[in-house]
Amino acid sequence: MQAILEGIKVLDLTRVVAGPLCTQVLADMGATVFKIERPGQGDDTRRMGPFLADPQTGGDSNDSALFLAYNRGKRSLTVDIAEPRGAALVRRLAARCDVVVENYKVGTLARYGLDYATLARDNPRLVYCSVTGFGQDGPYAARPAYDFILQGQAGLMSTCGRPDGEPGGGPMRTAIPIADVVTGLYAGNAVLGALLHVQRTGEGQHLDAAMLDASVALNGHLAVGYLMTGRLPSRMGNSNPIASPSEVFDCADGQLIVAVGNNGQFDALCRLLGLEQLPADPRFATNALRVTHRLALREELAPCFAPRRRAEIVASFEPAGIPCGPINTMADVFEDPQSRHRELVQRVPHARGGEVDLLRSPLRFSRTPVQHGSPPVLGEHTAEVLAAELGLSEAQVQALAAEGVV
Repeated sequence: MQAILEGIKVLDLTRVVAGPLCTQVLADMGATVFKIERPGQGDDTRRMGPFLADPQTGGDSNDSALFLAYNRGKRSLTVDIAEPRGAALVRRLAARCDVVVENYKVGTLARYGLDYATLARDNPRLVYCSVTGFGQDGPYAARPAYDFILQGQAGLMSTCGRPDGEPGGGPMRTAIPIADVVTGLYAGNAVLGALLHVQRTGEGQHLDAAMLDASVALNGHLAVGYLMTGRLPSRMGNSNPIASPSEVFDCADGQLIVAVGNNGQFDALCRLLGLEQLPADPRFATNALRVTHRLALREELAPCFAPRRRAEIVASFEPAGIPCGPINTMADVFEDPQSRHRELVQRVPHARGGEVDLLRSPLRFSRTPVQHGSPPVLGEHTAEVLAAELGLSEAQVQALAAEGVV
């Protein structure tokens, strides 16, 4: 079946996570993505382990977990855009593309004639997406962007972690680069919207995708609640600030999340734990009172979980309509029956030989299935793309390679 974005060509001038995730989503939907990488070095994430083994040397390759996670289905070209002939090649390729996505510092690509204003003169239908830390203008526009810094600056860390005064209390970052990820996903949505606008009007445009904007937006109702009341949201660790008991309990073989949100669920919980008297306790009569007396309620409940195994508890809670679930390790995640049923691991062939396990795209279409292509090795498609798209001969490509242009 034809993929949704089949026939769409994307010039990918991005590296690390936010930009590459944006273009990977487009590749998943069938776009042809030309990833431009620096000769001999490639994307920065190619140097951040762990790495696939190189079957020829027995040592590490430059195909890292980070690179594999955000670059599947792309075509890698090594071109030095700092060399005038390299920049000219990329400009010619941009003229044949529908989309350009870049995440250089503001103004950098103008030095090479790869900015929106220059490329749009030759290709007015071009959708050009700039992914930066702080946007194309403003007092911070020239600053470099780092996910960790954005997690703090956008307010995300102020609401994540244990409360002050508790052991381990203080702001906490997420283990995944959530500011990068959410920016990449928003940028992908913006590109799709702009492509629809091109289809309707024939007009391309410049998209300004800032990590700060996306990360502040991720605060959602916590940010809106502050704007409404002026009250700062507090860190609650693993406790739900608006429901109780809605937190993590220690069990004999790990930890279990219980998320009780109403009186009916609370009554059922107490009955199954042999604590039938608790719903009549005036401290716990309503959800609001249970939130107020959260610690006292926890003292009543925790001893009932400690000696029991998680699977046993889940098996008894689910028929009673009590929301619950384990805190899984990565090993647990991929052994979980539902994860296996949904085929969340996709094994794809890799150019180094053999196959590599990747995550399945969460996009699911009934008529236009997602394509799970292999992440490219560095420069894998340079000669092929330069010949097919720009008409360069094998001798011309070899000459450019000998001079370090490609």
